[in-house]
Amino acid sequence: MRYVDVEIPSPSPTQVLIKVAAAGVNFIDIYQRMGLPSYNMVLPYTPGLEGAGIIEELGSEVAGFKKGQKVAWVSTLGSYTEYHAVEADKLVLVPDDIDIEISGAVMLQGITAHYLSHSTYPIKPGDVALIHAAAGGTGRLLAQMVRSLGGEVIATTSSDAKAKIIKDIGVTHIIRYDKEDFLAQVKEITGGKGVDVVYDGVGAKTFDQSLQCAKPRGMMVLYGAASGAVPPFELQRLNAAGSLFITRPTVAHHIATKEEYRQRCADIFAAIAQNRLDVRIGKRYGLMEAPQSHDDLFSGQTTGKLLLIP
Repeated sequence: MRYVDVEIPSPSPTQVLIKVAAAGVNFIDIYQRMGLPSYNMVLPYTPGLEGAGIIEELGSEVAGFKKGQKVAWVSTLGSYTEYHAVEADKLVLVPDDIDIEISGAVMLQGITAHYLSHSTYPIKPGDVALIHAAAGGTGRLLAQMVRSLGGEVIATTSSDAKAKIIKDIGVTHIIRYDKEDFLAQVKEITGGKGVDVVYDGVGAKTFDQSLQCAKPRGMMVLYGAASGAVPPFELQRLNAAGSLFITRPTVAHHIATKEEYRQRCADIFAAIAQNRLDVRIGKRYGLMEAPQSHDDLFSGQTTGKLLLIP
């Protein structure tokens, strides 16, 4: 990545020009930058899919917004910048009582946690969920949502500092998978039954044992590949393991309509305002430090959300 000067864009009739206050850094940014399969990009491009800022200018056909309003967005490439022209239907208004940096930090990871816990596997009271990397940006939000829906969380992490971050949101079953066999620990905690759902954003490193953690007719949700892509596997394994379900969801299909998109955001903002959802910003970087933010996230040593602040 290179830090360069470009012209401030002019919004098209259906776009809104935004002065960016914060842009989120996510693993998908790294996958796109690396050109991984399914993430091939047309070069050159400006990275970044989410952010928040203040409206500077409206396109001639835009309605429902006005200059000076706080807005946030997701799934809009080019967010690592000072000014971003965004399609109006990709924007949501940020309530006055929500900090603008928090709104930029919660869009992709918050929506991911919301659809995972409310739609992919809708958590019911008494359900037990295994959440890998629960001190990370998505994992920590997901753990809070599972608990708010009446579910029980078994969390994995890799350090004492990360374990404390998880404990601070009320999770009691925390497994150090750098020191312990998490499959054995899950079986012990559940009395040998296994969990109702596994939420796995780690990928190759945890996948095989994660499958074995699910109880018969349980669900394996693979939503990321922080440790690398999961290689092809034999579907018959799902039969032998207990008629398991497996899915690989993505954000785009869970905000496909404007109504669903804005409802998920409204739920998330309400939870933040009511102190039911705590968003942790792990570190802030300048735009010039974007390469370092990618290195830090890829190292697996970060917690919470990483933000670029223009």
